[in-house]
Amino acid sequence: MEGFTYVNIFATKGIEYLIIISVLLLFIPFWKSLVIPAKAIYRAAGKIIPAISEWFRTPLEGIFYHQGHCWALPEKNNVVKVGIDDFAQKLVGQINAVKTPKVGATLTQGERGWALKVGSKYIDMLSPVNGKVVAINEKVLNSPNSINNDPYGEGWLAKVQVPKVSSTLSNLLSGNLAQKWMEGVREKLFSRMDYNLGTVSQDGGVPVNGIARSLDKDKWDELVRDFFLTP
Repeated sequence: MEGFTYVNIFATKGIEYLIIISVLLLFIPFWKSLVIPAKAIYRAAGKIIPAISEWFRTPLEGIFYHQGHCWALPEKNNVVKVGIDDFAQKLVGQINAVKTPKVGATLTQGERGWALKVGSKYIDMLSPVNGKVVAINEKVLNSPNSINNDPYGEGWLAKVQVPKVSSTLSNLLSGNLAQKWMEGVREKLFSRMDYNLGTVSQDGGVPVNGIARSLDKDKWDELVRDFFLTP
């Protein structure tokens, strides 16, 4: 028929499909660059707050946390290993010495368990468990920086014989409860930084290690009291 041109619509559609697929493939990395994973950062009160994993670690497997920022890890025969958490060591910074209880001493949950020396200051911390001290980690006495390097491993402080492990651990936080608590701790710290901690963060908003040491005496004492629950 005159004036009629045959067009293969299937070939045309095939090209269109290829174009659409190409656009979608290019759009995916662009979209990822705009959407930041929730586990990395989120916004609160107009401020980007790094996630827990961005600044301090909170292992959840088998570890129980006291809200004074110490931890307890059950072992065999009613023995529980205790130490301070990663948030605590990053808050105070380089630890120069540790005053631990002696073997045979009795610890009471929620009362003074040991003290950290940071610069010229001694900072009391609360015991997460009740019981008798059966071992002290000599390594932290000779090399207290092991607490900073590995607070949940080589930086443990003591082993305690706990008469009633289940009831003692029931007063501590673990799993999802511990995770939510630490998220609240993070928010509390950043809310304080907004108005009374001054410039104490690295680029990107992550607090410097030893943030408390950047403050004057009054604010240092206030920060330690609020987070470690000590008088």
